[in-house]
This record gives sequence, structure tokens and C-alpha cells, in this order.
Amino acid sequence: MKRFLFAFLLAFAGTGPASAALKIQSWNLANGAKVLFVENHSIPILDLSVEFDAGSRRDPQGKSGTAELTNAMLARGLRESNTPFAEPAMTEAQISDAIADVAAQRGGGAGGDRGGASLRTLSSRAERDAAVNLLGRLLAHPSFPQSFLERDKARMIAAIKEDETKPESIANKAFWRLLYGSHPYSQTSTVASVESITRDDLVAFHSTHYVANRAVIAMIGDITRAEADAIAQQLTARLPQGAPLPALPGVEAVAATEERIPHPATQAHIMLGLPAVVRGEPDYFPLLVGNYTLGGGGFVSRLTHEVREKRGLSYSVYSYFNPMAQPGPFVAGLQTQKEQTGEALKVVRDTISAFLRDGPTPAELKAAKDNLVGGFALRIDNNRKILDNIAAIGFYNLPLDYLDTWTSRIEKVTAAEVKAAFQRKVALEKMSTVIVGNAK
Repeated sequence: MKRFLFAFLLAFAGTGPASAALKIQSWNLANGAKVLFVENHSIPILDLSVEFDAGSRRDPQGKSGTAELTNAMLARGLRESNTPFAEPAMTEAQISDAIADVAAQRGGGAGGDRGGASLRTLSSRAERDAAVNLLGRLLAHPSFPQSFLERDKARMIAAIKEDETKPESIANKAFWRLLYGSHPYSQTSTVASVESITRDDLVAFHSTHYVANRAVIAMIGDITRAEADAIAQQLTARLPQGAPLPALPGVEAVAATEERIPHPATQAHIMLGLPAVVRGEPDYFPLLVGNYTLGGGGFVSRLTHEVREKRGLSYSVYSYFNPMAQPGPFVAGLQTQKEQTGEALKVVRDTISAFLRDGPTPAELKAAKDNLVGGFALRIDNNRKILDNIAAIGFYNLPLDYLDTWTSRIEKVTAAEVKAAFQRKVALEKMSTVIVGNAK
């Protein structure tokens, strides 16, 4: 019955707040954990996430994949614990059954900057407490069974080998390596790096990074502020305090490089770009508006007009900014017939160059702002999307009114600001290029 009720409620999960007027409450627990909470009683559901500075940029040298494997194995088993609670060990099957018994859904993962877990549960006290208690145990007391580690490593290695046959994956890995050199952002999992990861590596990574004083807890749902505080304490009560993490190296300018990688694919896969933008910096909104015109607006973008519509060189061409804790990349990319590689790449570079020189026209600027403002409601039209946004606000230390002021900040962007921001962040002579599928 609980599973049926939860499935029924999911059909109405989009009925959460769709306006930008979201009252985000924020506070810190005594153990140092940061909490962000939006109260929403429209459906009897609670969505929450707990994240840490535990992304792949924290992988040990030569062991890329540690963050991903650690996160994936949180639910493979739980060890017995006597502090602060007497709790028995649990197997992967028992964990899955316990989550299903209360009709909850568990998620999570590890990206470049952060790693953690998420939970969707009924807000009724019995089901909610059981689900939250289990998630708290998963975060604090995973057992990392050796047999499951070997299984998960084999799965990851099989996926890596498959990716090594795909031109888009080959291009993406080479792209990050060219842009970031020796910086941790450049490191990607390889067969050798995953094979070298041991259970001790996972235990060490977990004990270092999954700690109370660096936890960022985001919640939205059918609970009160007092209940949210109690849940946050329940989630972190078992977590230890962590020592300060070593500072990561800065993202240094790397000489622009062009790398051509042969591949039998019928089309060449092209990516070009450079490190550009930090999450939360002032240039982000002018860059976002300008990129809609350049390559982010689909069929109305300049790149699509020049590359696809006028010359038929590609079915799809794009550009985007990926802001991160340290300068994330500006990326432009496309696929084209191999014999058209040179022409297509020249058109992309010429289009970017013209945009850097001239910026958007008044009509382009208005169209970009109208579309971004008009589409903003779709960014927060259900609790899951709101949770993702407030989790990012907490992790990247963005203002609590970030969502409330988002549309007004878009509306205030001028053509001069777009042009100046692009000229600060994007330079053709500093952009590296990867071409997979044409070695000539």
C-alpha cells in the first residue's frame, strides 16, 4: 500500500512552488554542518540531499575513480556500530528492502566538485524517520565489502573500455586533459587507475571527506523548521569531525593545443574551449545571456545559423559555460563529416571571433533575456529541481536569494556587459581543440 501511495504522489510531484519566491532558511548545526531548508506542504513528501567536498577533484594521485567508487559503495553494506547507537550490520539486499519497505527512493553520486546522497520519502513520521535513519547510517558506516568492490570495479572498467570506443567520450576526456594539464580536473578514470584502487583507499577517502563539519544538507518538503533541524542532526549524528583539507592547486593557464585523434567513425567530433568561470562570480549572468545568442539557444543561436543553416556542415552545434568551484570550462562543439572538418572548425572560430568583437545585437539581447526569463519557472517547477538548486546554493556559498533575484539579474544584463564578460573570459588564441575522427 505504501509503495502504491508513493507512486500516486509522484504523479503530482510537479505541484510544488513554481515561482521564484522561495523562502530558503539556512543555519549551521553545532557540529558544523550547513542546513538549507524550504518548507512546502503542497504534497506529503520530503526531498533531501547531503553533500560533501568529495568529488573527483579529491581523488588520490594515480587513483582516479576513488570518489565515484566510494559513493557507489555507500549502500553495498553497513557495518555494525555501537556508537552513538547500537546498530546491527546490514547487507546490500537488506538495505534495499528497508528502503522499499518505507516507499522511499535513494540517489546520489560524485561529480567533479562534490559527492553525496539524496533521499525522497513520505513525510509521515514513521516512514520518514526510518528512511532518514537509514541514510544517516549509509553516510557514516558503510562496510565496503571486498566482494562488492571487485564487482563494482569490474563494472567501472567495462564502462571505461566501452567509452574508449566512442568518439564523443574520447573527445571529452582529451578535452579536459588539454584544458587542465596537471590540475585534478584533468584526471579521468582509466583501467589502470581503477584497478589500483583498494578497499583501504575507499575507507581512507570516506573517513577524510564524509564528515559532519563539511556536510551541506538541503531539504524541501512537508515538514517544519524544527523537524528539519532534528532531521539534519539525525543525518549527521554518526559522522566524525574532519581535519581541514589540503588546498587544491589553482587552475593555471595552459598553452592552447590542438590534438587530432584518429577514429573510424563517419563523422569528426570536435570540441574547443578553455577554463573560464567560477560558480557564483559576477560575470556568470552576462555570460549566460550572451551564450544563449552564441550557441546555447538552439536553432536561434549564431553557431547554428552559421554552421548548420547557412552551410549545412553539422546537424548540431553548441556552446556552453560550465561553472565549477574552480574555473570551469567554456565549451563549443559539433560533429561534422570528416572531409568538412577544416571548414566547419573555421566557421565556428570565425563566429566566436565575431561575437567577441561585436557582442549581441539589441534584438539578440532581448530574445535571449526573454527566453531565459520566460523559461525560469521550468527550472524550479518541482521539488526535485528546487532541491538541486538549493544544494548548489549551499555548496557553492551562493546568496540565499539567488533564485529570487535570478530573473531580475538576467533582465539587467546589457550588451556592453555581455561583450566585456566574453572578452574577459574567452580568447580564441587560448582555446584548445580536440578533433576525434580526422587525424590529417
